[in-house]
Amino acid sequence: MTKLTVGPWIASQKLPSRDLGRDRLAFLERTRVRQDPQAVAGFPLVGLGGSCGKPCFALPYVLTWTDDNSRRLEDVAAEFGCYVEYGVYPHLKLHENDQEVAAVQDWTTFATVYLRPGYERAEELLVRLAETLAPPTH
Repeated sequence: MTKLTVGPWIASQKLPSRDLGRDRLAFLERTRVRQDPQAVAGFPLVGLGGSCGKPCFALPYVLTWTDDNSRRLEDVAAEFGCYVEYGVYPHLKLHENDQEVAAVQDWTTFATVYLRPGYERAEELLVRLAETLAPPTH
């Protein structure tokens, strides 16, 4: 798989220059792009991280962390050369340089995955996380 294919969408959302930070009309122009739904591997792009700017994808289920699924998360992290850093939310960071490539958030009504768009295996990681963290069906 590849890097995320939503790069142009992400770029269009960022403030192109600091002097446009107070330009309401420029802001409104940037928001028009949001009306064009984006998805990667079937997972809808729901926005960008406020501080990190990483694209955020909705998972099709609610996630509640348990010992079992957090161990599965660590297994996926290892497959991708990462470790899990448990802060407010788990973050996957590369062993080689501590670069964060993903974060998984468990809200009460949905789950999301934030991904570094330039990460070479981002789409593959998104799919693996979604499969691995899905609640068991009985």
